[in-house]
Amino acid sequence: MGMFSEPVEVIRSADGLPLKIRWQGQEYIIGAEPLRWYERRKWWAEESRAERGHGAGLVDHEIWRVQARLNGQGPLHTFDLGLHLDSERWRMLRIHDAVQARSA
Repeated sequence: MGMFSEPVEVIRSADGLPLKIRWQGQEYIIGAEPLRWYERRKWWAEESRAERGHGAGLVDHEIWRVQARLNGQGPLHTFDLGLHLDSERWRMLRIHDAVQARSA
């Protein structure tokens, strides 16, 4: 399993579910129902201060585990994606199988 943080484009349905991933010039089509959870982040080390009443996005990261096929064909690959709630920016966080990350 690889763990890193790299920008990724995620195309979502009207309900907000990931449908496609564009990463390193390749397109992956989601082939199984994605899972979502939240992880705590070290906000006290990353932010100079925390505004009162500001929680989601400051305290937690939204994480999606998706299974997708390169160009919609072949085996399913499992990825963990992080969504920054305030900016709506996505990051590739983990790869759980044989897909190799190319150096940027």
